[in-house]
Amino acid sequence: MSQAPGAQPNPPSVYHERQRLELCAVHALNNVLQQQLFSQEAADEICKRLAPDSRLNPHRSLLGTGNYDVNVIMAALQGLGLATVWWDRRRPLSQLALPQVLGLILNLPSPMSLGLLSLPLRRRHWVALRQVDGVYYNLDSKLRAPEVLGDEDGVRAFLAAALAQGLCEVLLVVTKEVEEKGCWLRTD
Repeated sequence: MSQAPGAQPNPPSVYHERQRLELCAVHALNNVLQQQLFSQEAADEICKRLAPDSRLNPHRSLLGTGNYDVNVIMAALQGLGLATVWWDRRRPLSQLALPQVLGLILNLPSPMSLGLLSLPLRRRHWVALRQVDGVYYNLDSKLRAPEVLGDEDGVRAFLAAALAQGLCEVLLVVTKEVEEKGCWLRTD
């Protein structure tokens, strides 16, 4: 069946979870992995393993609504045989070997508000970036749909803008082999 003149081909199927409660870490994990592998219950179990003797678990919200820390994300990915590497913001982004990276998880400041009133509190928000069929996407769970970043230059520009705002941290999701060899970093 042929397409109408000027019609765009169907975009690839991109898995994208939307924000619920304070579960951005769970959404970022599933979005970067491009399938639903983790739930709030699974993240809570990881929290219990990380702090088995703690009455108030330091790895999640006291209210039980999520707000998981990086230790939960790292343990979840390690449980799948993957590894994580913190990107050193002092390095030029040109040294990031994107073809060796499965995805990126950013931790960004997120302003809080009540309706139209901005509060002076700052929360943190986890955001996934991932390449699907040769195109990079911003898979922020607060977005209605994935945002196309384009090619490597597009994702580098997005990362540069996020890092320039300060208080942004970038976690690379890689295979164990890539982590061990350090080939997520270009040395040329």
